[in-house]
Amino acid sequence: MNYGGWLRVITFGRNPKLTLVRIVIWAVACVLVFKIALLRVKVDGISMVPTYQDQSKNWINRLAYLRHEPKRGDVVAIRLVQANDFFSQLEPPGVMLLKRIIGLPGDTVAFADGRAVINGEILDEPYEKERDCYWNIPPVKLAADEYYVVGDNRSMPEQNHTKGVFKRNQILGKIMR
Repeated sequence: MNYGGWLRVITFGRNPKLTLVRIVIWAVACVLVFKIALLRVKVDGISMVPTYQDQSKNWINRLAYLRHEPKRGDVVAIRLVQANDFFSQLEPPGVMLLKRIIGLPGDTVAFADGRAVINGEILDEPYEKERDCYWNIPPVKLAADEYYVVGDNRSMPEQNHTKGVFKRNQILGKIMR
């Protein structure tokens, strides 16, 4: 029996050059997917409860907005520091926020007795389960590249909730459900 021949076939296949090409292709594909296209995030906090629980793990699709801009109601990852160019957007973001977009460029956003008011009309938010919210925030007019984001847990005191206006280049991508 030729054990050396079988060991080589099991390890490298019948054609080692082809196997090496496959390994390189798989390695490049994995780097593209897991370093550029998808980003693993862990929720740390209760600002998105009940939609996303504290300590839950999710994936962010960083390519979601290549063909269209973010929409009202999308849950997105927000980079706290603005990215200046394409390559800085590929860098690991460090600390991020997971928030829901309620205000789009050009909108006027306010809160009255805990209700989000967009352009003078109360926003229908079926994802917000808690009605124990009494936020009163004066109107903010969004510029052409700004979005207003907020968490789903509005029972938190307003001063403890990170929310507000963020630039388009701070939006990393959309959460995958």
